[in-house]
Amino acid sequence: MPQFLDNPPRHFFFTGKGGVGKTSIACASAVHLARQGKRVLLVSTDPASNIAQVFNTTIGNKMTAIEQVPGLDALEIDPDEAAEAYRNKILAPVRTILPAKEIEAITEQLSGSCTTEIASFNEFTDLLANTHVTAGYDHVIFDTAPTGHTIRLLQLPGSWTSYLDNGKGDASCLGPMSGLEKNRATYRTAVETLTDPSSTRLVLVARPQHSTLREVARTLNELAELDIHATNLVVNGILPAASTTDELSCAIHDREQATLAAMPTALSALPCDKVSLKSVNMVGLDALTTLFHDEDAPHTEARNTEQLTMEEQPDLGTLVDQLAEADHGLVMAMGKGGVGKTTVAAAIAIALVQRGKKVLLTTTDPAAHLTTTLGNDVDGLDVSAIDPDQAVLEYRDHVMASKGAKLDDVGRAALAEDLMSPCTEEIAVFQQFSRAVNKARNQFVIIDTAPTGHTLLLMDATGSYHRDITRHLDGNQRDHVTTPLMRLQDPDYTKIIVVTLPETTPVTEAQALTTDLERAGIHPWAWVVNNSLAAARPTSPLLATRARCEKQQLDAVAAMSSRMAVIPTQTREPVGRQQLMALSHGRAAGR
Repeated sequence: MPQFLDNPPRHFFFTGKGGVGKTSIACASAVHLARQGKRVLLVSTDPASNIAQVFNTTIGNKMTAIEQVPGLDALEIDPDEAAEAYRNKILAPVRTILPAKEIEAITEQLSGSCTTEIASFNEFTDLLANTHVTAGYDHVIFDTAPTGHTIRLLQLPGSWTSYLDNGKGDASCLGPMSGLEKNRATYRTAVETLTDPSSTRLVLVARPQHSTLREVARTLNELAELDIHATNLVVNGILPAASTTDELSCAIHDREQATLAAMPTALSALPCDKVSLKSVNMVGLDALTTLFHDEDAPHTEARNTEQLTMEEQPDLGTLVDQLAEADHGLVMAMGKGGVGKTTVAAAIAIALVQRGKKVLLTTTDPAAHLTTTLGNDVDGLDVSAIDPDQAVLEYRDHVMASKGAKLDDVGRAALAEDLMSPCTEEIAVFQQFSRAVNKARNQFVIIDTAPTGHTLLLMDATGSYHRDITRHLDGNQRDHVTTPLMRLQDPDYTKIIVVTLPETTPVTEAQALTTDLERAGIHPWAWVVNNSLAAARPTSPLLATRARCEKQQLDAVAAMSSRMAVIPTQTREPVGRQQLMALSHGRAAGR
């Protein structure tokens, strides 16, 4: 068994970059502990949770028994359900007391993303701090959202505690804040629990790739600044030494081993467990049971006698050619964490620059590092990032310089206090996102978005702003106003590209994302299936088995979208201009 499961504490946190296998590691750990006779609660804090798919069980926002594993219950913190329950909790005591207009005003205050964040956060802190909620469990395991979202979640107990200590008053949070004061003690207990290594074990999860190892190294430092100290490292999905001369298998194995040998020093100091790549996806109890074994499932070889044959797949260059028929527009790469949105966005941006287009490449992902993916500067390409901290600083300075200029000293002090609310980040990031959207009137703007759940919260803020603006306009005025949401709904202006992997869970989650977008009147333009082994045509038994499993998912994507592209697995990490250029030509760089 992995080292991180030795002498297990009450709480486990698994965190890391999207797509590294946090859910698989968390689920396999929960199964192991339950089979040791422990009572275990497995909790997902990821807005795009896929625990239900792993166990093939409907879970949702309630503690649900996993019937095939006695002693194991699971819970997916659903932001929408949590927000609705939070609103009802605040409104129920006053519905029969206050006038209808006041109830309507409070309801409006409770309609934004700030409420969603606080509601999800309250459920999270309840599980950490209120022992009566989890009294029947020996262990509580948190399968967290991708790193940027998780850092934000772990900052919140301290942020809200400080904010409550220093006073409150942000107008955008008046409704949500009314439910915070009573939870002050809960937040303090949550902070204590998170910073106590005897009760909480925080496990960083990575793949044997430079990008994910750099990500967890940054996470290690960011958590330490919160006095939360990671205790273990898991490197997941390591390709075993090749027993064949398959070029792809040998290249991947050599690349991964070199990456592990050059692991950041800070990570080398942590106890490290290495989990080998398996021939099957980690869906179902049988697959989870094999995850921590060095060897693959014993029946793998028998399935490798069938020759791998796949039809030619459309490449990314075809999509770029269609985009390049215009001279401007907004292109957004969206999807689950770890599917390669940053890589796809960067490849599209470079390909458009090659076609003579003016291009801005930017990101809304707090954990994204476009410059790392691009390598050196690319002539003709502008690169930026919507940095939450910088956005908040600029927003506060702007409000103080404009609105604050008309106030006396007392008023300015009150305004400055209002702007210290953690909810200010929502407004600040939305404003910078809106500016990026508007720039696409005169050039191409390629946006690498944050993982699905975080992006949907941004879309919610966009919708809230649209409703607030248009509510007060008559029909004639509406004809002369264009909000960011209207830009996103315009298929001639915005092209949404859904990025996924040829695996069951990422495709299922991408389908759910498109459903959410359609409800908002936003229609995906194309799908990109990234990192396809089938498109790379491996001959090694393990990789060929995984490649054969992709056919069903590739067919499912083709059935959902008339416009798609498939990017083959690369022999080299797709970092730098040359490697990114190869992606749009449908080949593996270096082959």
